[in-house]
Amino acid sequence: MTLATTSLNILLALVFLYSGGRKAVGRPAVAGEAAHLGMALTRYRTIGVAEIAASAGLLLGLAWTPLGLAAAAGLVLLLLGAVIAHLRAGDRLSAWAGAAVLALLSAAAVAVQAVPL
Repeated sequence: MTLATTSLNILLALVFLYSGGRKAVGRPAVAGEAAHLGMALTRYRTIGVAEIAASAGLLLGLAWTPLGLAAAAGLVLLLLGAVIAHLRAGDRLSAWAGAAVLALLSAAAVAVQAVPL
C-alpha cells in the first residue's frame, strides 16, 4: 500500500462520510437540494447511503485492495451522475465543480490502486 493510495482513500472516505451522512439524515436543507436537482428525497437519501458505503469500502480497501478499487470506481460513476444532475438543473460551474474535482480524485484513487507504484 503506497502513501498515495492511503492518503487518497482516507481523504475520500472522510469527505463522503460527511456528505453521505448529511444526505442520509435528510434535513430540510438537504430536501431543498434534492428538489433543486429534480430528485425525490428518498433517492437523495439513498445516494447518501451509497456514499457512506463507499467510505467504508475505501477504508476497508486499505486492507483488501479490490474493495478499495471498487469503492473508488463506484464513486467516479456516482460523481459523474452528480455533475450531470447539476448540469440538467442549469447550475453554474461553481455548483458542480466540487463534484468534478472529487470525480478526478476518485479516478486517481482507482489508478493508484490498479497500478501500484
